[in-house]
Amino acid sequence: VQLQASGGGLVQAGGSLTLSCTASGRTFFSSYVMGWFRQAPGKEREFVAAIRWSDGLKSYADSVKGRFTISRDNAKNTMYLQMNGLKPDDTAVYFCAADQRWRPGTRTYEYDSWGQGTLVTVSS
Repeated sequence: VQLQASGGGLVQAGGSLTLSCTASGRTFFSSYVMGWFRQAPGKEREFVAAIRWSDGLKSYADSVKGRFTISRDNAKNTMYLQMNGLKPDDTAVYFCAADQRWRPGTRTYEYDSWGQGTLVTVSS
């Protein structure tokens, strides 16, 4: 599976951004889980959100609950991350990931396909 992330940019605190991740290389993703992770400078990559492709089951990190929404468009093989109420602490490179599994994982080792990152910068 090849993943292409996009949508990052510079935004003021309190603003919104939507990230996209388009998957290719397969024509049948129903057995996949896809997720978003982020990595701030000097920090480890951390889980943000995940979604099970077949039924849309979602999982969020506590730090983004109520502010971020993960979704997918089956027809476009694309996953989204709608980010509202952005804070300077959300500044990071955001990565999308995929794995053929049932339970949406929250650890990096649970995903075997990764896209390139897209930078999100939130100014105060």
